Amino acid sequence: MSVLHRWIPVIAALGTGALNASAGAEPAVEQNWPSFRGERASGVVEAEGPLTWDAETGANIAWKTPIPGLGLSSPVVWGDRIYLTTAVAESGEAELKVGLYGDVLPSPDEGPQSWRVLCLNRSTGEILWDREVHRGKPQVRRHPKASHANCTVATDGRHVVSFFGSEGMFCLNLDGEVLWSKSFGLLDSGYFRMKTAQWGFASSPIIHGGRVLLQCDVQEGSFIAALDVGTGETIWRTSRDEAPTWGCPTIYVLEGNTRVAVNGYKHIGAYDFETGEEVWKLEGGGDIPVPTPVVAHDLIFITNAHGSLAPIYAVKIDARGTLDPEAEGEGIAWWRRRGGNYMQTPIVLGDFLFCCADTGVISCYDAKTGNQHFRERLRQGQSGFGFTASPVSDGKKIYYATEDGYVFVVKAAPALEILAQNGMGESCMASPALTGKTLLVRTRHHLVAIREPP
Repeated sequence: MSVLHRWIPVIAALGTGALNASAGAEPAVEQNWPSFRGERASGVVEAEGPLTWDAETGANIAWKTPIPGLGLSSPVVWGDRIYLTTAVAESGEAELKVGLYGDVLPSPDEGPQSWRVLCLNRSTGEILWDREVHRGKPQVRRHPKASHANCTVATDGRHVVSFFGSEGMFCLNLDGEVLWSKSFGLLDSGYFRMKTAQWGFASSPIIHGGRVLLQCDVQEGSFIAALDVGTGETIWRTSRDEAPTWGCPTIYVLEGNTRVAVNGYKHIGAYDFETGEEVWKLEGGGDIPVPTPVVAHDLIFITNAHGSLAPIYAVKIDARGTLDPEAEGEGIAWWRRRGGNYMQTPIVLGDFLFCCADTGVISCYDAKTGNQHFRERLRQGQSGFGFTASPVSDGKKIYYATEDGYVFVVKAAPALEILAQNGMGESCMASPALTGKTLLVRTRHHLVAIREPP
């Protein structure tokens, strides 16, 4: 069976659920989670996150807010506010087909959509505002496991930048007013070997140094660009000879020089933050790149899959020029041909790199050397359950959400130890977020805040 079917651009009635008083008050210390997977996509917040809960019974659930439409973007947090996006079909509820199956063709035409950005109160889950930024018929169809709102917003505490692919980018202020918008034309993402297989756009923007950075790898005219966050004006735009990808750019700094790392198939690489000039380049790997690069130990960890390879690359942050993984020591500290993630962005905790396959097989490596500590399946003796959402961690525990509505809590250690398995009651495709001691999980129809009593 082809694994094309497992792709998701990676990665719902208004109202608020009642507060569960037993879940305790939100910690006074606020920890921002400004974009996909938090600060620089690390996925880590140093706080004591929850261990056990049950979304159906309300155990350790602080609040549970219904979210309209269908969206697979993750929540982001700044101060006392949470931001996320959704797309509401005029024709009724959109279908989301989860699990491991063989379809490669896009979903049927669903007609006009309303693209929206929502703001919620972090402590209560109350929806503070719900702004429609675009309405119309989607220019590109989505995969049955995707949505028309896959990209996670980015915020710097003054601007909230949302990206809806072919429908455009919209910058809002904290009151939900649109400050500027920008169209990039048709952004058609799908399998480059089968161009009728439209799957939807998913690369999320990030904000750094007063700039919005976006990676647009599509069927025709791929590019990476930096925009002025205040005006939307293009600062630089660099063309990429690249097939469609779905990961986000990641910032890293070397000796005062800021660079932007990106995943890819034809063009994994890094660019100068100030000019957009290429710093280093690496070709090859899996031909459907989804995970976002992560940086730790002066290394950039990049993984992708599908086709003949599923590699893991540990690229040195001082790499330059065209890299060859076979040339040991020349810009690449270590690499593996197999074992890399297909859907999920990996996570680094201490000296350990954790990778999870979409089948739920977790691998743990020494981040500095690549030596493998373990490779085991989360659900022993079970198959057919998908893992798409990227993990997050409180520094001690790792949270893995499943497509069929569970979150596994795993000890961050070089041996697999499952601490808990918690039910959400609905499918989970979006990557969670952490703020303080609260875990935010977006399910098919809700945003759920999970917090244990103090």
